[in-house]
Amino acid sequence: MKHIARKRFGQHFLTDGAIIHGIVDAIDPKANDALIEIGPGLGAMTDPLVARCAHLTVIELDRDLAGRLRKRPELTVIEADVLKVDFRALAQQAGRPLRIVGNLPYNISTPILFHLLGVVDVVADQHFMLQREVVERMAASPGCKDYGRLSVMLQWRYDIENVLDVPPEAFEPPPRVDSAVVRMQPLPEVPRIDPALLGELVGVAFSQRRKLLRHTLGRWLDLRGFAGGFDVQRRAEEVPVAEYLRLAETLSA
Repeated sequence: MKHIARKRFGQHFLTDGAIIHGIVDAIDPKANDALIEIGPGLGAMTDPLVARCAHLTVIELDRDLAGRLRKRPELTVIEADVLKVDFRALAQQAGRPLRIVGNLPYNISTPILFHLLGVVDVVADQHFMLQREVVERMAASPGCKDYGRLSVMLQWRYDIENVLDVPPEAFEPPPRVDSAVVRMQPLPEVPRIDPALLGELVGVAFSQRRKLLRHTLGRWLDLRGFAGGFDVQRRAEEVPVAEYLRLAETLSA
């Protein structure tokens, strides 16, 4: 029986063979990888992935699709909301860092990225299909309109690269937006800071991005008695990631 894409799950099934093989080549799975696929759907990426890595763990919320996938002995199926999956436990079971891939539901892609940010220390790399606009924001440099909270909060832990653009016609049904595949590789060394503090700091900075920081982050710093010489005569988008990190590091100390 043909599976009908379910709007409530944000399902868009990848069908373009050339795109699929391009993604799998970019991932380059190996036989002993602890590979996890989020949202395998009808198995378009699952099949070429498992052909290279022999075994694959898949996370699928759709009960019908999960039932189909369970019939395949080369797959371990986790039927769950990805936001409730304990990836740290999966890494402990595997005994090595995870390689995570997937065509993420666009309506909850940002929450998934932040959920995985919390376990970045047990991840080898991530390759995700996302809305291209989101990928551009993730990889944006200071000074451009796409640079914002998402850019800072991901770039402080990952090296981020757009590896492939994907048009709507590569999916069934086609989404109303362009897509892209992003590669996220955890950085080997990061400053010791409180992620919650950094998140609050960056959130305040970008809360009114058209205004100078003295109206937002400057007041936030004043309330904390900070007098460290951080230049608040700029807009949030002009401040490099490294400067936000130094400020958070100083405040943490």
